[in-house]
Amino acid sequence: MTQTMTQTTIEPPKHIPVLPEAVCSFLAPENRTVRRIVDGTVGYGGHSALLLERLPQAELLGLDRDEDALAAARERLSFARGRVHLVHSDYSRMADRAAALGWDTVDAVLLDVGVSSRQIDEADRGFSFRFSDAPLDMRMDRSAGRTAADLVNHLPEEELSVIFRDYGEIREARRLARRIVELRQTKPFNTCGDLAAVCDEILGGFHRRGGRKGPPAPTLAFQALRIAVNRELDELREGLQRAVELLAPGGRMAVISFHSLEDRIVKNFIRDMAMNCKCPPGTPVCICSWRAVLTPLTKKPVEADERELAANPRAACAKLRAAEKL
Repeated sequence: MTQTMTQTTIEPPKHIPVLPEAVCSFLAPENRTVRRIVDGTVGYGGHSALLLERLPQAELLGLDRDEDALAAARERLSFARGRVHLVHSDYSRMADRAAALGWDTVDAVLLDVGVSSRQIDEADRGFSFRFSDAPLDMRMDRSAGRTAADLVNHLPEEELSVIFRDYGEIREARRLARRIVELRQTKPFNTCGDLAAVCDEILGGFHRRGGRKGPPAPTLAFQALRIAVNRELDELREGLQRAVELLAPGGRMAVISFHSLEDRIVKNFIRDMAMNCKCPPGTPVCICSWRAVLTPLTKKPVEADERELAANPRAACAKLRAAEKL
């Protein structure tokens, strides 16, 4: 099930941004003037490079929690030197980071949330059970916060169970948490292989969904811990709110997510921000005074077509939703 980490990290493939044409069509259409862009998850600079090439008059504020990614983005975006501002930061703090540049509003916000392919492929980051000897880390920002090993070795059984249930949607969450607590009494969990082994033991090698064989057993457990370590869903909720506040009227936001938990948050947020009344059903006259803030630009999430999937299979799970501020 697992493989041993070698002395060197597997050379990651060249980073390919997902849904590039959709991102550009929503955030940089020909009929709009875009001068200030926030890429809240600039990563390795793929989407930002496309936007800056298409918008030679625009400036970009790129944020990321991963300092390695920022270094790569700095090199990738060097062609637009003078128009690019890269900051080590959570995207939930985008308004503060924009204010530091003297920006009170922006014309476009992009969020490409979740873990990147290159982070998964870097063994020492501890995101993947493919590298059994890798440290059980999973932090996007390696300068702060608790690691996955910290959570696995110290959280109470009930809290671990909730993480596996809510963030991994694992049916056997309680049994998995209980077994982890039992095993850590004699030996702490230090590596990805340590965690993968107990997942194999409790989950039988594969997750089962609707009677069908699902992904390898460790997949959803690793996903759940990664989300907890990086507070990804809380960060997404906060970041969406800050994006709407920062956008100028007519400004647009595009959000790319990679699993149902993220996409559900984005879908519900845009739906709620597009409502003209939030009074309880049956209220004869509106008394809430709520008025729509956004208008959706996507009825359903945009997904990769066959051509993109052939070039970049990792785009298969990507879903893009976009909205415009009223």
